[in-house]
Amino acid sequence: LLGPLPSHLVCCPALGSLFLSLCLPQSAVNVPRDFEGCSTLRKYFGQLHYLQSRIPMGAEQEAAVPIAWTEIFSGKTVTHEDIKYEQACILYNLGALHSMLGAMDKRVSEECAAGAFTYLRDHFPHSYSVDMSHQILNLNINLMLGQAQECLLEKSMLDNRKSFLVARISAQVVDYYREACKALENSETASLLGKIQKDWKKLVQMKISYFAAVAHLHMGKQAEEQQKFGERVIYFQSALDKLNEAIKLAKGQPETVQEALRFTMDVIGGKYNSAKKDNDFIYHEAVPALDTLQSVKGAPLVKALPVNPTDPAVTGPDIFAKLVPMAAHEASSLYSEEKAKLLRDVMAKIEAKNEVLDQFMDSMQLDPETVDNLDMYSHIPPILMEKCAALSVRPDTVKNLVQSMQVLSGVFTDVEASLKEIQELLHEDEAQERKLQELLGKGSPPPAPSSSGLAEVSKECSKYMEVHEKASFTNTELHKAMNLHISNLRLLSGPLEQVRAALPSPTLSEDDKQVLQNLKRILGKVQEMRDQRMSLEQQLREMIQKDDITTSLVTTDRSEMKKLFEEQLKKYDQIKVYLEQNLAAQENILKALTDANVKYAAVRKALAEVEHKWNTTVQTLVASYEAYEDLMKKSQEGKDFYTDLEGKAAKLLEKARAACQAAEANRQQILEKEMKKHPPPRPTAPKPALQKKPPELEAEGPEGADVPPLCSLG
Repeated sequence: LLGPLPSHLVCCPALGSLFLSLCLPQSAVNVPRDFEGCSTLRKYFGQLHYLQSRIPMGAEQEAAVPIAWTEIFSGKTVTHEDIKYEQACILYNLGALHSMLGAMDKRVSEECAAGAFTYLRDHFPHSYSVDMSHQILNLNINLMLGQAQECLLEKSMLDNRKSFLVARISAQVVDYYREACKALENSETASLLGKIQKDWKKLVQMKISYFAAVAHLHMGKQAEEQQKFGERVIYFQSALDKLNEAIKLAKGQPETVQEALRFTMDVIGGKYNSAKKDNDFIYHEAVPALDTLQSVKGAPLVKALPVNPTDPAVTGPDIFAKLVPMAAHEASSLYSEEKAKLLRDVMAKIEAKNEVLDQFMDSMQLDPETVDNLDMYSHIPPILMEKCAALSVRPDTVKNLVQSMQVLSGVFTDVEASLKEIQELLHEDEAQERKLQELLGKGSPPPAPSSSGLAEVSKECSKYMEVHEKASFTNTELHKAMNLHISNLRLLSGPLEQVRAALPSPTLSEDDKQVLQNLKRILGKVQEMRDQRMSLEQQLREMIQKDDITTSLVTTDRSEMKKLFEEQLKKYDQIKVYLEQNLAAQENILKALTDANVKYAAVRKALAEVEHKWNTTVQTLVASYEAYEDLMKKSQEGKDFYTDLEGKAAKLLEKARAACQAAEANRQQILEKEMKKHPPPRPTAPKPALQKKPPELEAEGPEGADVPPLCSLG
């Protein structure tokens, strides 16, 4: 219903700066009345912002130049030697152009216009021009927001939104226009606007009454939905009263406005008459006073869209980017120190928590990767599978080893039998020598020494026995090793099911499994906490490394540096919150892990024992496979050794037999000589008390003989 806002300050600037004329020449003065014109003004405004931060073109500065603009209401030309005046005028024109586009049914522009006027009001002096006074800017802002809220109200009504929501949206339109009306009633504004002030005020007041009527109309609809028929009547009556006020204020308005008011009167009048008639004849509810009902609170659903003079998407690239003042470099260094301080503080907390966590985990001796090794027992380990596969292509492995053992045992037995026979011959010879000595008596001269061959045989026999005894121990150990490894090799050569059955496996109850799963879950939480902490730390470092605000520092006043630092450092607040939550969670997680570890102690002991047996069994089977070649080699060496020793023992046995025969012959000769020298005495008369000879002597010799028969020497 409100016509287009008159354009403001669409006039020619007198630019005295070469830099400004190079930026955006006449295109920023005579902009087209479309969104392309808005884009041109935004780019020019942004480049002016970049320029004023590098070149001292402010008021009373070295490079300041006179800048002139014409006031839209007074028609006077106003000149200031301040680049900010140029920015303010461009920003005012940006808001005015957006308001014109909004009046052409491109309603989103009205929020942009409000944003431009708001930025102008909050960031620039109001003394540049009467058009930029605080009251005029407030008027423009509220007019733009009111019209934008009107658009939203229209859409809500077309979408058949709830009556209470529509009423609140309409009430907010009223609030915006009331603020605009206050600005219009200001004496300063009235003197500035002159005649049009009355027209604008009348139009705004008409819109206040009209939208108040719309708000009460929909409050009446809500009362009807809630079957509050008395409230319905008073709301419709109030809407009718407000509409009548709007009609009185609408005199002189275009026919389109008059037609809209008549249509609204038909709707509200019909609603009121129907509601009053129904209540008078049917419901008979008391009609409350309007001031006793709760007032409708507006719902502001539009806002002034902010202006960012350094947004590269709007202003384009900074054409003065290479002009970085030394002050900006110094400020950048200060900001880098602020970032470093932030990082140091965060890292100190992280390192302290990490140290506690590492010490705790070391004391627990819990490795998340091996705490649950139950899967290990469900299959044969690869190294054992490799040995089984190797034996499967060598089926005679065990047979060859057994045969080698048997051959070695046979040779060993033969050698041992030969050496024992030699020892027996030597012992027998020694016994015969002792008997001969006893027969000859102590007074007889000693017999001639036995053959030197027996001494050599005895010496060699002793040497062979010593070697045999040493080899016998080695042979025994070899046989033990063979017996052990043969059983393992037979197992490895057999079916894989038997190999798997031979490996130990744990037996856990359901409670034990639950304890184990709980411990695994908490250990997973510990690892998740570690990973998240490392990820957040890395993100923080990358953010700090990439954070370069030199461009912003260039366009910021020195007095605003501290504020800018605080705002820029806020970008790290979110990741700092995440890190603090991560660090705070550590205590609870470690407490839960301690409780879970206490319950896990018995299960851990049982699993450790089974794992030790498992590893021992696997190592033993692997060792048996790897020992096969060594056993075969040692067995062959043993056979070669005993074969050689057997040959020597056989020769020595022959030599011993020959030497013993020679010694026996020698003893016979000595005995015969001795018999000739000392023949046995003749028999004498029996003596009284003579003992009876033993039966064996009666058979072996003549009665009374004291010399044993010769056969006893043999």
